[in-house]
Amino acid sequence: MLFIKNVHLVDPASGTDGIRDILTDNGKIAAIGEHLPLPDGDCAVIDGSGLTAAPGLVDVHIHFRDPGATYKEDIHTGAKAAAAGGVTSVVLMANTTPRVDNVDTLHYIIEKGKETGIHVYTCANVTEGMKGEKLVDMSLLKAEGAVGFTDDGMPLLDEKIAKQAMEAVAALDMPISFHEENPAYIQNNGVNAGRASQHYGIGGSDRMAEIDMVKRDVELALKTGASIVVQHISTKEAVELVRQGKTRGGKIHAEAAPHHFTLTEEAVIQYGTLAKMNPPLREEADRLAIIKGLADGTIDMIATDHAPHSKEEKEKPITEAPSGIIGLETSLALSLEQLWAPGYLTMSQLIERMSLAPAKLYKLDAGYVAEGGPADLVLFDPEEEWTPEKFASRSQNSPFLGKTLKGKVKYTICAGNVVYSEQ
Repeated sequence: MLFIKNVHLVDPASGTDGIRDILTDNGKIAAIGEHLPLPDGDCAVIDGSGLTAAPGLVDVHIHFRDPGATYKEDIHTGAKAAAAGGVTSVVLMANTTPRVDNVDTLHYIIEKGKETGIHVYTCANVTEGMKGEKLVDMSLLKAEGAVGFTDDGMPLLDEKIAKQAMEAVAALDMPISFHEENPAYIQNNGVNAGRASQHYGIGGSDRMAEIDMVKRDVELALKTGASIVVQHISTKEAVELVRQGKTRGGKIHAEAAPHHFTLTEEAVIQYGTLAKMNPPLREEADRLAIIKGLADGTIDMIATDHAPHSKEEKEKPITEAPSGIIGLETSLALSLEQLWAPGYLTMSQLIERMSLAPAKLYKLDAGYVAEGGPADLVLFDPEEEWTPEKFASRSQNSPFLGKTLKGKVKYTICAGNVVYSEQ
């Protein structure tokens, strides 16, 4: 048993927002209340005075590089990074090697995930080999444990295939996520076509790359009734397209990555490849539009697109280095700094975007705190400043390394077990 006393519980599902005691037993929440008695028997106690408790965070856009590129990250090191960031449930992307277009790879990931202290789920691919040509056996992969479908990392360019995929997932009542970048508008990926690309003397990635694909997929979703996710949204125009799609009754969802509502293309000029990502960091108007989208519910979820790369890879020239940054260990702090502290989102709204909403979309038993529910919690100090000097992730590719952040995870509890503690 674990007894957490005097903690400020914020639970969007129940509307709870106040001081509570929480008792966990056998992986579940046994009791929630004010001034609960300390139970008899063997029971660990955490004094939560001054801390906020929330349902464990649910990050539905994660790359653990396992199988295929475990020198960057593997499921075990990735899970440690997740726990350090207050994340108790992750949904992995399917662009591994081999791809998650078959049952063997799917089972490998699921079984290895069970060896970690957190909940590890995975999407399967939309098309075989991520080639965009032939759909995978979605019914089989769903039955064997996939929680969604995506070819993240590769845009689905064939409109006919995209429509067929949406029709298939609609029939299965599953979400499908899209990497919305049309290569026809990209000369050099990972860098915005604007001040950043001009600084490096390259062509960059034009905003129309995202706008074009989002416009197409919103229309297809409206026609098919599919539940789609616009991944790592980066442009103000795409935010508006999602907003309009929702207004028209579509099952349109969108993710915002912390780097996209924290940084602009100026960071690519300052940090180089450490701020290179797909889609790229864009302009201040885009950053503010993403924040507005999160505030009014247009953007449902905050998801990191945690993308580990080695130091050697990131030290290559800007046009050769791979895109992506890690984000699991800084997502809560950046969200608190950029969204909660300035008053754009309440604490309950912030936690809803980081836990309850993604859990609901992917039908996970997570994202809420209730008696009989999973004992998955994060305890954090929203005001404490800290400076990450080394991350738990195997890779360290982040522009936030060595930067002072505000909002510190103190404990992460998954299935009633303390999987991360600051001490």
